[in-house]
Amino acid sequence: MQIIEGAGVWKPTAGSANDWVEHLRVPDLSVGTYRIPAGGLDDQSPHTEDEIYVVTAGRARIVTPGGAAEVGPGSVIFVPAGEEHRFDDVTEDLALLVIFGPAYGSRTPGP
Repeated sequence: MQIIEGAGVWKPTAGSANDWVEHLRVPDLSVGTYRIPAGGLDDQSPHTEDEIYVVTAGRARIVTPGGAAEVGPGSVIFVPAGEEHRFDDVTEDLALLVIFGPAYGSRTPGP
């Protein structure tokens, strides 16, 4: 067992830019916190791993090719590997607990 302290918590950083912190990594999954300040832009690219986002603080909209949805504390979002997605219209500082399966960056992109 391992208690993961600070996962999913909003902690402003110098410059208030987007921030990614990985808290745990094992071969089959990784856990981290992604933060976007109010008014910030999400510039991430699709990942090669499946993702689950849990919104722990803030409000925004998630946009994918399949549509858009408003999200806030308690929202749980599944994004399959390779799907374009971004958080947009971040109206309150956004903190997300992110779970990747397998671990973030462990799959090589296809041709």
